Amino acid sequence: MAVVVNLDKLLAERKIRSKELAERIGLSENNLSRIRTGQVRAMRFSTLNALCRELGCKPGDILDYVEDEEIS
Repeated sequence: MAVVVNLDKLLAERKIRSKELAERIGLSENNLSRIRTGQVRAMRFSTLNALCRELGCKPGDILDYVEDEEIS
């Protein structure tokens, strides 16, 4: 079981660069990159809230849950 981060997909759909998003939400580019690549074990709700606000989405658009067999 795994939680998958779909942030790259949302950035591409909205034509927003990660650097721009990081500036908008007050997060370092390095930390946003770690979130985008799924290299974090936790995320603050305030960060998730800021991401949703700036991207005009819901948490389920950013995070998804998949069974181990579905991960490629």
